[in-house]
Amino acid sequence: MKKNLVFITLLLLLTAAGACRKHNSANEQRYDLTGKVVAVERDKHLVTIAHQDVKNLMPAMTMPFSLPDEATLGYIAAGDEVTATLVIDGSSTWLENVTITRQSPDTSATTGVPEAKEGDEVPSYTLVNQDGKDIRLGNFRGKALMLTFIYTRCPLPEYCNLMSTNFAEVDRQLEKQPDLYARTHLLSITIDPDYDTPKVLRSYGAAHTERYENETFAHWDFATGTKDQIKGVAQFFGLRYFQGSDQIVHSLRTVIINPDGKVVKVYRDNSWKPEEAVAEMAKAATGGK
Repeated sequence: MKKNLVFITLLLLLTAAGACRKHNSANEQRYDLTGKVVAVERDKHLVTIAHQDVKNLMPAMTMPFSLPDEATLGYIAAGDEVTATLVIDGSSTWLENVTITRQSPDTSATTGVPEAKEGDEVPSYTLVNQDGKDIRLGNFRGKALMLTFIYTRCPLPEYCNLMSTNFAEVDRQLEKQPDLYARTHLLSITIDPDYDTPKVLRSYGAAHTERYENETFAHWDFATGTKDQIKGVAQFFGLRYFQGSDQIVHSLRTVIINPDGKVVKVYRDNSWKPEEAVAEMAKAATGGK
């Protein structure tokens, strides 16, 4: 079906605004904001937006914003283009007057992002590791596999760098348990294959393990591939990303897969801790025992 542009405008009514917050404060400052939705966390009333420069406030960047309005929150989805009013009142910030533009096959298109869920079997996708060797996800059958998505030039410390720092800590904690270490594996997949060559990934990975020239990558692989290969893996796990003006704008996804190749845990943000991931890996590696 030929795609049509579907324009949805969800404007906050005064009565709705009054029900959510106190009356407007004299200290409120308002700014026009335009950008693209990267992720939606409805339980937290948060929407992460890759926005353009906000005049007289801040440069273009990707960050989460509070969205109090339930109706808008229930509709908005990753990939939507939005314009809104950013309201700042002291230490509180939120979005109002949200206008959503969505490209969709029809007006009844689903707002959800298809993604693998617990119990789904993971296809044996083919990638290329830091040594330039072809690897398949199926190669890790028999071990609990924890994978995430990063890119080495990511400028946001709470995104890729945090994922890699957490993975390095998971690696260290697992190494202290030799039996568990032998039954687990880690995998970081770049979403920037044009820049993140095997050589770049080898240097990046060795720096994060702090083993440098002594790193063998026996327990933690860093993978790239063609754009289509990476897109296929990312879409399966529900990761959204696109090329912004000076960075790749992306959501987060970290997944634990059991030795049978089935998803057992999905982390959709950066709030997970290494110790809880290690516990989940141990459970996956031992069949929940």
